[in-house]
Amino acid sequence: MKKNKTNVSQARTAYGMIAPSMLIIVGLGFFPVLFTLWFSLNDVNPGSLATDFIGLKNYTEILTTDAFWNSLKITLYFSLMSVVVQIVLGTLASMLLNQNFKGRGFVRGIMLIPWAVPTIVNANLWKWIFNANAGILNKVLLKLHLINENVVWLGNGKLAINMIILSDTWKMLPLVIIMLLAGLQTVSNDVKEASIIDGANAWQRFKTVYFPALKPMYIVVLVLRTIQTIRVFDIVYSLTSGGPNDSTQVISFYAYHEIFDYLHYGKGSAICVIIAVLILLLSLVYLKAGKTED
Repeated sequence: MKKNKTNVSQARTAYGMIAPSMLIIVGLGFFPVLFTLWFSLNDVNPGSLATDFIGLKNYTEILTTDAFWNSLKITLYFSLMSVVVQIVLGTLASMLLNQNFKGRGFVRGIMLIPWAVPTIVNANLWKWIFNANAGILNKVLLKLHLINENVVWLGNGKLAINMIILSDTWKMLPLVIIMLLAGLQTVSNDVKEASIIDGANAWQRFKTVYFPALKPMYIVVLVLRTIQTIRVFDIVYSLTSGGPNDSTQVISFYAYHEIFDYLHYGKGSAICVIIAVLILLLSLVYLKAGKTED
């Protein structure tokens, strides 16, 4: 009996200690989500924030606008290209950094520098590089005779979105490399040596030895980077502000316009809910596709 009282007392103490943290998590996590969901179902007065329940009207209006589908198409293109390029380059770089060579630790260290650079700083750095008149990219390409005149990299819709992908890849590639490198570290030297003795070529070794170790990390990278690329905002805002002619207006930037420029809090909230649902569905697809039997 005394032991039970002691256990109850300890449990109360434990719950009391974690209660402040749980309140913070609920306040900063669940409450904004519920608030956004409620706003998405209402016509919100931008001055008083008074709400008038209109059900799914905000969703139907958003889903029937060309601007929404255009921003979604741009977002999916940005997400797909960024994730594919970063996984391919990340795999090649991690395989290289997994080899034994002089200065490997130093290379692994400096590789993390782009990831450590704040996104706004990274965006402004690339904005200077892409500058049509004074940017170093045009100067180098002109010197190499690869172009005949200055290119306005951020002034052309098709070029601009790809330049943003390049900027994002430069910053986020180290994260992908370090995660895949962690997966490669789980492969034992005995397995590597056995595959070489068996006469397996480079592709066969990758497919049978390295890929099984990388597969769980691929799923993690896919989910993490998909979430990050679909809700991308800051690098787009800094480089192009959604231009030219909305050609780089990703869905999060579209929500930003609706909320802060047009004061359509209800519609903007509906877009945010759609983004969350899209991320959830894609994450579930990745997890389902990558599920392996124990």
